[in-house]
Amino acid sequence: MFGLALIVPLVTLVILGVGVGITMAVVSNAFVKGVIFLTSTYKSNHLLTFTLQEHQFSLMPLVVIIFAALSIIYVRKIFGLDRFYGPADSIYAAHRSDNELDVRKGLGSTLSAFISASGGASVGQYGPLVHFGATMGSYLKQISKSNIPTDIFLGCGVAGAISAGFNAPIAGILFAHSAIIRHFSLKAVAPIAVSSLVAASFSQYFFGNNVAFEISSLPPNLISVIPLALVMGPIFGLISIVFMNSIRFTSMWGANSKLGHIKLTLIGASLCGMIGIFVPEVLGLGTETVKALLNNEIETEYLIVLLIFKIIATAFCIGLGMFGGVFSPAIFIGSVSGAIIGSILTYLTGNNLILVFTIAGMAAVTSPVVGAPIAIVAVILELTASYDMALVSLGSVVTSSLTVSILFGYSFFDKQLLDRGIDIRRGRGHIGLTETSVETIVSDEFLRLEAEEKNSIAIDKMVSAGVTEAYLLDNKKSFLGKIIITDIVKQNPDQLAKNFCIDNPLSIKSDASLQQCIEAASEFVGETIPVIDRQTNVLQGVVSEADIFQAYLKLQNNVIDLETK
Repeated sequence: MFGLALIVPLVTLVILGVGVGITMAVVSNAFVKGVIFLTSTYKSNHLLTFTLQEHQFSLMPLVVIIFAALSIIYVRKIFGLDRFYGPADSIYAAHRSDNELDVRKGLGSTLSAFISASGGASVGQYGPLVHFGATMGSYLKQISKSNIPTDIFLGCGVAGAISAGFNAPIAGILFAHSAIIRHFSLKAVAPIAVSSLVAASFSQYFFGNNVAFEISSLPPNLISVIPLALVMGPIFGLISIVFMNSIRFTSMWGANSKLGHIKLTLIGASLCGMIGIFVPEVLGLGTETVKALLNNEIETEYLIVLLIFKIIATAFCIGLGMFGGVFSPAIFIGSVSGAIIGSILTYLTGNNLILVFTIAGMAAVTSPVVGAPIAIVAVILELTASYDMALVSLGSVVTSSLTVSILFGYSFFDKQLLDRGIDIRRGRGHIGLTETSVETIVSDEFLRLEAEEKNSIAIDKMVSAGVTEAYLLDNKKSFLGKIIITDIVKQNPDQLAKNFCIDNPLSIKSDASLQQCIEAASEFVGETIPVIDRQTNVLQGVVSEADIFQAYLKLQNNVIDLETK
């Protein structure tokens, strides 16, 4: 019986990991292969071409992306999307007590991202796939009624998405734990690891060994490059900040413009499409361009053009309504930045450092964007199979992430949540306090006094009830004030108690959170605090300091159980 009690939960966790891993392998590969098929179809079409100064250009990117924008507008209407949902929502869900994600909105957002990428928008696939994995995990939790915490379901989906996308199972495990659920409890590690390993294995077996980026041979003795990598890290960090702020500021401009999502989506698509006519490399997922960079197939002079217009195109797309991830654009921008810096260092030192810093830049720009520095270094290690290259990347990642954390924040996703008034850095405990309503602890066990009752009667009632405080209400339960026994016990027994009423005592509004209750109670001396509906002035009940702190301790114990067991 004891053995069965151990085996059943273990088997359940393994089945969860296997099921989610297989699903994410299929979805991730279908997403990427679908995008590649659709984009290759219209790229091979030579219609709508024109010649300008002996160079041939095509209007096809503009036409296709506008069609994609119209399709996204229709998808938003069908799925009822007030906005798009991505990794930031997955992180928030993993930190909430009620952490179920909206499946319909998750599917609608993933479909929008697929259409955006297929239409040539400068967006990525990993963010939408991460959120799809989290959404699927949340849905499995809902239908299975399992006792397994929801964040483990979320983590399995996220790990599977990253593992299948990069063919990097270790990175998938680390990303799920460090970037999304942000804890390493024992019961979470097993299913998340299984999901990541199964996703990579299933993907390789059925879809081929599709490594995200093929890395050619690296130069030896890379340990000597680490000091340069450390010094270059802040530059990569500043580029990362420019990239993230360009998206944020474009989004803020769009929100403040009052143009509506239809006009903004068409504007963003049109601007990106016009850029794509003249700089087609910045469109889509950018995978082929990154591969060309890793093989040193792009002229150094053209790299500046790619860097500037990739940042602009991504800001237009994501900021104005074409949905997609920031992971792939960050990889593109990091690779280009690294190639530029590598070219400069090659010229100055005489050693060919272009490939080394292309990879280091990829890691150093991407890691602060997604908030997973160790996971990104693991990606580099798994892609290059070079411990030395991982150390060089780690050098740039460390100083880049430190620079970004000081000047910007932990990650782009954390900043998105902070812009919505959600400070994820304060942890599950604080989020739980802000989301737990006072209604969960309010009590109707209080002594009510009538307005015309005398002191003697009020004292008798309080003594009989075993309380030192009572509340004065009218016939409609409107709050008139609070009476404390010490204020009336030495007064004339025949006087009306209301004459000694405190008409404006410390109170809590009926829609307050547990966090607000704690803040109010920190300066309170007394027996109970009244909870009042500010609109109607009706007394809803009372709370005591004991009620507040018991609720707080219960919440903290739940967080400890989740994050450590």
